Amino acid sequence: MTDAIRTVLPYAPDIHTPLPGPKAQANLARDATLISPSYTRPYPFVMSHGQGCLVWDVDGNRFLDFTAGVAVCATGHSHPRVVEAIQRQAEQFIHMAGTDFYYELQVKLAEKLAQITPGDFPKRVFFTNSGAESVEAALKLARYHTGRSRLMSFIGSFHGRTMGALALTGSKAIHRRGFEPLMPGVTHTPYAYCYRCPINLSYPSCKLACVDYIEDTLFKRLVPADEVAAIFVEPIQGEGGYVVPPDGWHQELRALCSKHGILLVADEIQSGIGRTGKWCAIEHWGVTPDIVCYAKGIASGLPLGAIVARADIMDWDSGAHANTFGGNPLACAAALATFEVIETEGLLDNAARMGEYFKAALRDMQSHHPCIGDVRGLGLMVAAELIDPDTGDPDPTLRDDLVQNCFERGLLVLGCGFNSVRFMPALTIDLPTAEAGLAVFEAALSDAELAATLRPPKSQGV
Repeated sequence: MTDAIRTVLPYAPDIHTPLPGPKAQANLARDATLISPSYTRPYPFVMSHGQGCLVWDVDGNRFLDFTAGVAVCATGHSHPRVVEAIQRQAEQFIHMAGTDFYYELQVKLAEKLAQITPGDFPKRVFFTNSGAESVEAALKLARYHTGRSRLMSFIGSFHGRTMGALALTGSKAIHRRGFEPLMPGVTHTPYAYCYRCPINLSYPSCKLACVDYIEDTLFKRLVPADEVAAIFVEPIQGEGGYVVPPDGWHQELRALCSKHGILLVADEIQSGIGRTGKWCAIEHWGVTPDIVCYAKGIASGLPLGAIVARADIMDWDSGAHANTFGGNPLACAAALATFEVIETEGLLDNAARMGEYFKAALRDMQSHHPCIGDVRGLGLMVAAELIDPDTGDPDPTLRDDLVQNCFERGLLVLGCGFNSVRFMPALTIDLPTAEAGLAVFEAALSDAELAATLRPPKSQGV
């Protein structure tokens, strides 16, 4: 780490052992014999503790965390007010199954979720433990309410790995390999990925043809519109590459759903709870969904999710759907504290402001690092897409090398899509922390670029 980075932030990365260190290596060896190999760990970080945007591994190495536990620790690691709320609730009671009994925390949190979810109409809330469970609940509710069986989602989407959510997911083939047949009745359609338009047009001259494709092709040739219960959409695609659709796209999708009596389900699992500078990312387009799915940042790290729907839609009968641990009192207490911290510490404004800084800094890097093909995002949901500067083709190897280099220099980042790096730090991040982390990122990028020049040329075939 350079002295310049240390000057920017006294609590910048401090790596004093080879990575992984001896204690981390011991943990990795135990893990390898016991833990499912299905997890997607890109580098050997073994956490000891964290505070805000700083994390320490078991060997005492200090890292900057620009992942927030995959966009979960919205208020940073172990925010004192969240910790206090959990401790206070644990002294009262830890569990009482809100599916069978009542407690005020659930009602208070439901009131807050109804308040922040778009739509000036009565709403109801169903609590879950995770994003995938929220998607499953929304899926079941959509079929139950409409009496229709078909569903639609988008190429590049990620909605979870349980079997119903997986059927909606269209991000990577590895998610599906070996699990067919999936739940039937799901059709995928192109998302508005303008940097790499799936139908080879350009915005705005395309006139949002990828929405017209649903009406003009799918509904006429493959999918009767009156059999579609819901269209599931991420306002910003998450695992698919932090793809931000252009102005007008969500509005056209909303109009299409309304025309055909199709429910619009917004998957705000990664983009919601303030990450983009608004409570819900869909607010950037002034669109009101029928159902919204939440999870990740809602409880600053405790497992919690929810769906919020128009009250007239959440009309299923008692016993139709339930969840023993959903809305657990500890998680509800953490969520209420999370909302309080976001509001009292001005974290919506901070996310918007710091997100603009991230994009500006990355675009400045782009001017002298041509391997950065695109910079995009809203709020603290920002991505840089890595390319071969000679061809413009995606460069997943460069991206993977860059992520590893960042780890070795003391910065935690993760990939998304096939060739992008995402920045999703805690909403509490300040300017010195961002500056320090981005300085590490650029140094790691330079190393990855140099390594790319030493790769053997690609085979041209015969």
